[in-house]
Amino acid sequence: MIAGGSRRRSHLSRAPARGPAADLMADRTRALALTPVSRETVSRLDRFVALLLAWQRTTRLIARATEPLLWTRHVADSLQLLTLAPQARIWADLGSGGGFPGLVIACALADERGACVHLVESNLKKAAFLREAVRAVDAPAIVHAVRIADFIADRPAAIDVVTARALAPLVELLGSTYPLLRSGCLGLFPKGQDVDAELTEATKYWNMQVSLLPSRTNAKSRVVVVRGLEPKFEPARRPRLG
Repeated sequence: MIAGGSRRRSHLSRAPARGPAADLMADRTRALALTPVSRETVSRLDRFVALLLAWQRTTRLIARATEPLLWTRHVADSLQLLTLAPQARIWADLGSGGGFPGLVIACALADERGACVHLVESNLKKAAFLREAVRAVDAPAIVHAVRIADFIADRPAAIDVVTARALAPLVELLGSTYPLLRSGCLGLFPKGQDVDAELTEATKYWNMQVSLLPSRTNAKSRVVVVRGLEPKFEPARRPRLG
């Protein structure tokens, strides 16, 4: 009788299981500790995340497995780029997909005079999501539902920073963004654990000033910072995005 009562008390004293909402809120807390932003920016990010999760039910915007870590894996990973170019106001994000990093950066720059983030996404469903998200959070962003090559060919006159996250190998990114980088634009390209191999391949085709900076959100990741890009070969021999 005593043993049975002990088992019942032990069962009742267990902490309740955490649900998806609690896990996401805990991840939000971790992310905002890693990359602090203003209350106004947090409010915009909350609206953006809520909209993304609603669309995620029918349109795959992020990998399903990363949903519980959405804030650290995607939001904070995007916000960290702002500290690498604190004076930049005009950004171009290639292959924006679910809004990372471009729309997150736009949320943070919403109160900065003259800020604008160009979100380039050729997938029409994802571009539709981005347009709705820009309206929902009132972000200073423009969605371009075109191929990357077409955007770069008709690009705005001045772009301070170009970004691309989980889009293509570095050698292809450099081939496609060369028209921007040669004009003084800064390249910020988050990369995973294969970054060293990608950089080795890229240096076969390009001379550049490059830095590898540690990621705040993943010990195995780096941010590739590129300036001063110059080709080693003629354009026909340089890999680029299709």
